[in-house]
Amino acid sequence: MPSAASSAARTLAAGKSISFRDTILQGDCVAALEKLPAGSVDLVFADPPYNLQLAGELHRPDQSKVDAVDDDWDRFDTFAAYDAFTRAWLMACKRVLKPTGTLWVIGSYHNIFRVGATLQDLGFWVLNDIVWRKTNPMPNFRGRRFANAHETLIWASPSADAKGYTFNYDALKAFNDDLQMRSDWVLPICTGEERLKDEAGQKVHPTQKPESLLYRVLLGTTKPGDLVLDPFFGTGTTGAVAKHLGRHYIGVERESDYIAAAEKRLASIEPAAQHHLKVVQGKRAAPRVPFGNLLEAGLLKAGDVLTDAKARHRAVIRVDGSLICKTGETSHEGSIHRVGAAVQGLDACNGWTFWHTDTKGNRAPIDVLREKIRQTTAA
Repeated sequence: MPSAASSAARTLAAGKSISFRDTILQGDCVAALEKLPAGSVDLVFADPPYNLQLAGELHRPDQSKVDAVDDDWDRFDTFAAYDAFTRAWLMACKRVLKPTGTLWVIGSYHNIFRVGATLQDLGFWVLNDIVWRKTNPMPNFRGRRFANAHETLIWASPSADAKGYTFNYDALKAFNDDLQMRSDWVLPICTGEERLKDEAGQKVHPTQKPESLLYRVLLGTTKPGDLVLDPFFGTGTTGAVAKHLGRHYIGVERESDYIAAAEKRLASIEPAAQHHLKVVQGKRAAPRVPFGNLLEAGLLKAGDVLTDAKARHRAVIRVDGSLICKTGETSHEGSIHRVGAAVQGLDACNGWTFWHTDTKGNRAPIDVLREKIRQTTAA
């Protein structure tokens, strides 16, 4: 058992970077992740072996062989062996995740329920499950089951009380034509020029994921400069999208052929220009500005009068930023929100948009003054 001091030494200090950025570590993912400091990764995207349990070759009706996943890395002797493997890599990922980081894992019906149960047993908190509905899935050639046309992604934080994780809600909404992004994503599987082929024209990797899937994941749940870990790197789809979007990556991969293909692929990626990486952010993502800051900045002062948009209610500002407002025989005092609600007979009120100032005949909500504070802070 390592001492507290040695554990602290492996924890990344605030503002520090690590030497493994934008690299691929060759080897077993659990052993490789021991090289990373604790709390160093902003996001994990994991595409682990699915444990498909194929008993033999698959053939089409014309007897041609289906290029299915029959590699050794997808074979486990028992479900218990697969569960132990899952627990080990999830624990390793949890150690390197920042408290504000999140984890994505993708799978099919063969494994995702087992992975999800283990993930919850380890204390992860499920934020969403996403259904990736494939526009061009492989048919069921034997005709004994429904065509398997989707995969499931789980998005989770390290714990139930984790705060501050990244979710670019407004950016995803803009990306989706001003509609809230849903948890069912309709995207094609990886085909055409995006599919990596070897010199013989064969697929380099049997389960290469489409870049469109990773684009949506990284756009929605990371920020420029974030560090993204893929413990099953394969041919580098996660790294390619991360590089294009101005994120950093760390990949872990056992197979030399996959690493060679990934390195060649990554070398060809041109990152988006820095000034193009900024995304739409709504007010929920803006820094909090207390009403008292407006007094400190001299934008308002004690004794100034605020009114509603039609000047039916008048409130006076006091030195502590509270308001006092008299309506008939009743006097209301408190925050801009509490007094705004009281004079309207409501349970709640957004005081920033309800209360207005009047400067030379121009009435404007005090939210305009709050934005001045934010712009000054950002500059």
